[in-house]
Amino acid sequence: APGSGVTWPVVSLAVATGLASLWLRRRDDGTERRVCVLVLGDLGRSPRMQYHALSLSKHGYHVTFVGFSVGPKIFTYVTKVILQTLQLLLVLLKMETQSHILMQNPPGLPGMAVAWLVCVLRGSRFVVDWHNYGFTIMALSLGAAHPLVRLAKWYEHFFGPLAAHSLCVTAAMKDDLQKNWGIGATTLYDRPASVFRETPVKRRHELFVRLADAHLQFQSSGCEEDERVEGTAFSVRDLSGDAVTLRAERPALLLSSTSWTEDEDFSVLLDALEDYEGFINAGAALPPLVCVITGRGPQKDHYMKLIDSLRLEHVKICTPWLEAEDYPVLLGSADLGVCLHKSSSGLDLPMKVVDMFGCCLPVCAIHFNCLHELVKHEENGLIFRDSQELAEQLKSLLSGFPSSDGRLGDFRRNLRTSRGQSWDDNWDQNVLPLVAPP
Repeated sequence: APGSGVTWPVVSLAVATGLASLWLRRRDDGTERRVCVLVLGDLGRSPRMQYHALSLSKHGYHVTFVGFSVGPKIFTYVTKVILQTLQLLLVLLKMETQSHILMQNPPGLPGMAVAWLVCVLRGSRFVVDWHNYGFTIMALSLGAAHPLVRLAKWYEHFFGPLAAHSLCVTAAMKDDLQKNWGIGATTLYDRPASVFRETPVKRRHELFVRLADAHLQFQSSGCEEDERVEGTAFSVRDLSGDAVTLRAERPALLLSSTSWTEDEDFSVLLDALEDYEGFINAGAALPPLVCVITGRGPQKDHYMKLIDSLRLEHVKICTPWLEAEDYPVLLGSADLGVCLHKSSSGLDLPMKVVDMFGCCLPVCAIHFNCLHELVKHEENGLIFRDSQELAEQLKSLLSGFPSSDGRLGDFRRNLRTSRGQSWDDNWDQNVLPLVAPP
């Protein structure tokens, strides 16, 4: 109208915005039973988010599981963020309206901002599952004072409190989020999947035979005179009766898994293994060791050069890549686990130890602030601070091997009798009330 100060373009924009909002927020009878589980990375490396998706599905929710493959390194970081922003925005807006978007952090840049924006536009509820702080991981390689690290810290501090609900992995992180971020989070401890359990002797042997085909460390040290016997370094199978037994004089099987990143210093383990070799050379009654280190990652080549430079007679190191179904079988076959994960924030716990405990595998783990929430020193494992302490722990635990009468056997028995709450019960108690329809 003349003199009103309102032009047709402004009215048209307002109408278009209103119609777009109605379209974006359109809901149907199934909306409250739809949840998007979002990982800005490889879904295969996010077991906790896989468990979220399974739990939601078990309770009748329709789950859309969104992940991103790692892009080529030809892109600059800024270009990568811009491309991921556009991709993620398109993916989330194209799908049906969700009641919730449950997102893993880290990585959270740019996913946290995009997911929050889509939730605002579509009337969905935004839930962040804090596994760690992204800026502390970036600081490992760039330094805390780097501009990108400072930007990432501001970003997480700004968008994190905008979530409708927050989950986290430790009580220490819950306290830190409340105190320093103003975020009230619910602690949801990780639990092992049902596939992580002690491995029967026959399945151990089958895996050892397959590994022996590709890795000398698993092969029997002597020639089997009896053709009716199938042997590995650890086990023997009587082909006539199909009975499988573990060798009385077998080496101890030490296992560690890693993604070969900056938060794990594997020189600590290598130095401890050199000390262990020295104990045997000095006359200590200790078993030989086969140390298996699984995983892939950016620093593997660096550590492989260090491993190749070692001259060890009683310690053999093997770095296989395992199929997904073989990893829990190997964990359940090992005698002792070693964890070198040092939390970048000091507030998260290593999932690998959770899986080891699911297999009733005692663990030696390197110390950091909240590790005591998982590893109970002298109850289910031992905590060390340097390579010398780890070497002494290996010596102490493996003295008398393979007898189960010592501390190693005590730790395993403690793990068998203290499995704790299952993932399903834990999830139903802490997460289901957050996503259930009002």
